[in-house]
Amino acid sequence: MDIRVDDLRGPQIAALLAEHLHNMYEQSPPESVHALGIERLRAPDITMWTAWQDGELLGCAALKELDREHGEVKSMRTASRHLRKGVGSALLRHLIAEAKRRSYRRLSLETGSQPAFAAARNLYAQFGFQPCGPFADYIDDPNSVYMTRTL
Repeated sequence: MDIRVDDLRGPQIAALLAEHLHNMYEQSPPESVHALGIERLRAPDITMWTAWQDGELLGCAALKELDREHGEVKSMRTASRHLRKGVGSALLRHLIAEAKRRSYRRLSLETGSQPAFAAARNLYAQFGFQPCGPFADYIDDPNSVYMTRTL
């Protein structure tokens, strides 16, 4: 698996992110969807990585810098045909290593509270993320679960 920085200009990543946004709106009320569109993911405070194998996009994950010591996991998505193959784990390991390289002290995320997000919450817990309160610009929301880990 090759994990590399992505400029978000290719058709495969555009399709995966469109699927991601569509799925988020299927699972959560609009006011509780915090997934970012492709244009916002191109912002200078966000770095996107994609995982590839044999020319096929397996998944993506982004790291947003909240401040010099705090990063946020954004847009974690595994392509449907590659679920349960370790793509999410590989991407999350990559983000954690990058956050440490950047000298972040904390890495946080927001995910859904609905049953459809249980696998994601379990993955994050396996990597040491623990429930926390809202961070950055988030507010208390029954449709959101906030998690963080110290690096």
